[in-house]
Amino acid sequence: MPTGNVKWYDADRGFGFVSNPDGEDVYVGASVLPQGVTDLVRGQRLEYDFAEAKKGPQALRVTVLDDGPAPRGDGRGDRGGRRGGARRSEGASGQGGHGGGHRYTADQLHELVQDTITLLEGRVQPSLESGRRPDRKEGRQVAEILRTIARELE
Repeated sequence: MPTGNVKWYDADRGFGFVSNPDGEDVYVGASVLPQGVTDLVRGQRLEYDFAEAKKGPQALRVTVLDDGPAPRGDGRGDRGGRRGGARRSEGASGQGGHGGGHRYTADQLHELVQDTITLLEGRVQPSLESGRRPDRKEGRQVAEILRTIARELE
């Protein structure tokens, strides 16, 4: 799974973007944030799965790796001096420590597999049927998603 930093995120609008080391920035919607996370801060590190959508790469799953950069002591921290870190709603259980080194619950893994099947059927299979391989960028993205699934199944 790629790792990137939050470029910006607006909790009120419910979306933002994370940097992608292999290409253009990836759209992150509120619906793909881990359970209980309601906000992301600039510079926060995320691990994510993504796929190409009509308007560019879109995150399918997100794992928060840290709370973001430390707030500045001068009161000018990110977003008007708010402390760094992901905001979590009450009762959040964190990032989903699932024992055995797994990052996803069975339900989350099920959704990831379903999304991957849709991606393969809609983007990869048509190219292969017409005698072409997917382009290099898309191939790398799909391969990374498949590796993530394989790690989770081991």
